Amino acid sequence: MPPRQRPVDPAAVAAAWQARRDGTAQRAEVKLLVKETLSLLERRAPGHSVEVRVPPYGAVQAVEGGRHTRGTPRAVVETDAATWLAIAAGELSWHEALDSGALRASGERTDLTAYLPLVAPAGPSTAG
Repeated sequence: MPPRQRPVDPAAVAAAWQARRDGTAQRAEVKLLVKETLSLLERRAPGHSVEVRVPPYGAVQAVEGGRHTRGTPRAVVETDAATWLAIAAGELSWHEALDSGALRASGERTDLTAYLPLVAPAGPSTAG
């Protein structure tokens, strides 16, 4: 499992998804969701061949293959937080985001459709 600075409270994640669904998510909630979904991607697609960037909230290296250590990565995926969360939640397909220009992907292994969605559509529910 990738290292984390501190454990994430599942209730906080669920509340952040709810705020996103309600359209009331604040910057801190968006940041939490982006970091959590990037962490899920790291666990689902371990490796270092693709750098996935969601500025200004985070970036991870994922997908098995050649390791990137410095300089410009061989494979980069970049998008904004709203697009990333929609893809992660299965509300927007990888190819729709790519075709619209909301997602940029260059290099080998940058098609992440095999690892998506990362959470159930609309994020985890708070219902038990």
